[in-house]
Amino acid sequence: MATFGTLSDRLTETFRNLRTKGKLTPADVDGTVREIRRALLDADVALPVVKDFTAKVRERALGDEVNKALNPAQQVVQIVNEELIAILGGQQRRLQFAKTAPTVIMLAGLQGSGKTTFAGKLAKQLEKDGHTPLLVACDLQRPNAVNQLQVVAQQAGAAIYAPEPGNGVGNPVKVAKDGVDYARQKQHDVVIIDTAGRLGVDAELMKQASDIRKATDPDEVLFVIDAMIGQDAVNTAKAFQDGVDFTGVVLSKLDGDARGGAALSVASVTGRPIIFASTGEGLDDLEAFHPDRMASRILDLGDILTLIEQAQQAFDEEEARKVAEKLATEQFTLEDFLEQLQQMKKMGSMKKMLGMLPGMGQMKQQLENFDDREIDRTEAIIRSMTPGERRNPKVLNGSRRLRIARGSGMTVTDVNQLVQRFDQAAKMMKTVARGGVPSIPGMGSLGGKPGASAKRGNKQKKGGGSRSGNPAKRAAENAGIAAAAQTAPTGSGFGLGGGAPQPSESDLAEIQKFFGKG
Repeated sequence: MATFGTLSDRLTETFRNLRTKGKLTPADVDGTVREIRRALLDADVALPVVKDFTAKVRERALGDEVNKALNPAQQVVQIVNEELIAILGGQQRRLQFAKTAPTVIMLAGLQGSGKTTFAGKLAKQLEKDGHTPLLVACDLQRPNAVNQLQVVAQQAGAAIYAPEPGNGVGNPVKVAKDGVDYARQKQHDVVIIDTAGRLGVDAELMKQASDIRKATDPDEVLFVIDAMIGQDAVNTAKAFQDGVDFTGVVLSKLDGDARGGAALSVASVTGRPIIFASTGEGLDDLEAFHPDRMASRILDLGDILTLIEQAQQAFDEEEARKVAEKLATEQFTLEDFLEQLQQMKKMGSMKKMLGMLPGMGQMKQQLENFDDREIDRTEAIIRSMTPGERRNPKVLNGSRRLRIARGSGMTVTDVNQLVQRFDQAAKMMKTVARGGVPSIPGMGSLGGKPGASAKRGNKQKKGGGSRSGNPAKRAAENAGIAAAAQTAPTGSGFGLGGGAPQPSESDLAEIQKFFGKG
């Protein structure tokens, strides 16, 4: 997650140094706590939160739970993880729905914090869960705020109540109250009220938000806060808590590159849980906030559970079963591959998904270089093929490949590389489907049946000499084979001795083509 990237790097480096020590001394603990304090302060985490956090970590790290542990370093990492979960709110908190519809959700926050966009994201997510949300436009001061909410509602496929044009015209308290009545009449079970914001906290803003709350008696008041505003996040959160008393927090713009640590302080300072995290500009870029998963991401321990949930939402079980059957019967084609690519696109950014894997923080440069548009290019090439060519890529001659390249806006080389990678992948899939172990170019087989290597060796001995028609070349090649036999490894635990042959440049090129575009 980009916002906490610097904090994640600093903490990961601190723990890497810690793991090299077999036994921790009080000096080691003090040094580690000192580095954690610096990392949190550099990330803009509020000073009272940092003091409380580091004091608890130090106390527990010097306690019996670490002294008696088999691996003290890992135990300290676990303590930091648990305390980080605590300052993020401890446990996940879901939206509280009213016993009698409609459930009223009021949004509050400063101007530009992302309230309107979040309203659309929340409406879309609620619709997926079977609800019928209604957006109510109560931001009647910001220029074109009503129009923006109308556009967002249309994109989200949600209903909207906007009787006033805005731009300074209309009474927001009356609109909010009438909106709830309208929802009851039209049988909408959730009402999302988008309120006005200001560039800063002022008395007029708080009075309006307080009046809307009194008029609608909302079940949830969500405070939307920009994760990139720095230390002012804590002061703003306190002001809104005193003026409106929100029930939950929404972190927006977590995909930004600011330090964002102040956002981590909000739950601890206000005592209100973080319910949602907005991770992008798209209406699907909204996640339920899990303190334990966020702590794991910050510590570069990955977030596999969220990745699995996204995959379950995007992938169709029936389609997955059909693909498995085709793999088993060796009928997997480029058409099936295209369907799999489309399902992967539903999951969102590949870069974001790869970032959820454990240890990917150490591969930040490779992640930055990853181009999500590569999937679109591959899809364009396959779509430029005829159905017959997708089912049987072997018919692709030079003229067909040139036509496909022109149709997709790519080069013939790109088409050749795609076909080559698909052939290699298909061979691996067939091997796995038969119960065998695939071989990777340049590395040979990863395993095999007993005696298989001996049979291969016999075949090599039988026809091991050079077959060149040139006598001089044949003699030189035979001499090279004899020299290689004398220096060949006699075997080790993995069948490779100290003089094991290394992959050639062509082998490495094959490996690069196999794993991605060269």
